[in-house]
Amino acid sequence: MRLIENNSSKIQLQIDEMKQLRAEYDTKEGQYYTFCKDPSKPIPGMTLQESVNLDALTKYLKHLEDKYAEIEELMSKNYVPAQRKADLEEEMTLVLERRDLTENLNNELQFCHQRLQIISQALTLWVKSDMSRSFQDFVEHFQKNKDLHGEQGIVEELLEEDPGKAKEAEILLYYVKRFNELISLGEYEKAVYFAVNSPRRVLQNIGTVNKFKAVGKIRGKPFPLLLFFEAIFSISHAFRHPVDAELTLEGIKCGLSEKRLDLVINWVTQESECGLQKKALLCLCKQGQVHGAMEYLQQFKDFTSDDLMQLIKLCPHTELIQCLTKEWNGKPPYLSFGLTVLYLFSVDMKKVGIKLLQEISKGGKDAVEHLMINDPFCSLEKWQELANVCLQNGFDKLSNDIMSILRSQAGVTEISEEDDTVNLMQHVFW
Repeated sequence: MRLIENNSSKIQLQIDEMKQLRAEYDTKEGQYYTFCKDPSKPIPGMTLQESVNLDALTKYLKHLEDKYAEIEELMSKNYVPAQRKADLEEEMTLVLERRDLTENLNNELQFCHQRLQIISQALTLWVKSDMSRSFQDFVEHFQKNKDLHGEQGIVEELLEEDPGKAKEAEILLYYVKRFNELISLGEYEKAVYFAVNSPRRVLQNIGTVNKFKAVGKIRGKPFPLLLFFEAIFSISHAFRHPVDAELTLEGIKCGLSEKRLDLVINWVTQESECGLQKKALLCLCKQGQVHGAMEYLQQFKDFTSDDLMQLIKLCPHTELIQCLTKEWNGKPPYLSFGLTVLYLFSVDMKKVGIKLLQEISKGGKDAVEHLMINDPFCSLEKWQELANVCLQNGFDKLSNDIMSILRSQAGVTEISEEDDTVNLMQHVFW
């Protein structure tokens, strides 16, 4: 037995030594071949016969390359550095400003050119005439008799002093016609550009949305309707001009249907003009975006305590309730912890209330005292009621801590349930 045990010990030492050497080797190999797989292992998703078939391997390689390209494209769309986005927005603002200046200059030059053409033609006709009238009277007569281009309106506009008014209707008509041409030609990305950059936002309406809806999705290309909403929200944010309620609502519907929650959250928190703040807040909470919901709550201060209680009832997340009942960014809590717990027990949401009591009991008496002192909404009677609720649900220590803190407050005495003769306002008139 002693010989066998000695031999076994030697073998065990050798095994341990081999394991250590193997671990060191694997660690060293892993540093240089992090993404390499063991070629002796079978390929996932392929049978043994397929793994030695050249055609099957080629097909599988093509599948992996397509999947890699898809993941790479998705990463490039979903993950863009914030600094890069800010640079692009600033660059877009500068480009749009240069475009506006160039368009204005171009309009003025076109107006001057057409006006000079009119004057030139009128002068030619005046020279060919007997020149019995002055040139100014001849131009006025020329205008009244529609001798130029057959349209009096065009001459009147071109002879006005304001070239902007003369060309505005023509430019708007050009954008509408060009947009319709691009839609009919299938050049939807260019159509999106024309719609977004149309003067006076003449193409940023439900009619344009319906046209992009009629186009639908195109295989292998971005969804035109989603591109349209991305563009108008981006430009509106850059120029601090919010999108109107109807378009905002349609954009949120489009983003949700395409499962682009990142876009929807950005639009809701920065560009919400749809008048559905409660639904937007509920949407953020149900998606687990608690911090985004709190930021949204600070932007829109029209929410009442009843609205927030209803929010908790529809979305009873412990993290959300804790954020609402504690200080947030140096601001006082939106809800009272004590009243919230009592409300949860009153609407048959006992499990959520117990979770909150468990969390607060972990912090000990100091945490309870801090919570009670910084809660201006919950009265002493309500805290006593909460202590009774704690006692009924097995939180004896928490109940004792609450009552102890209440007794320690100056001028506070415990009121017996049997003593119905006590006047709660007696100390005021004493």
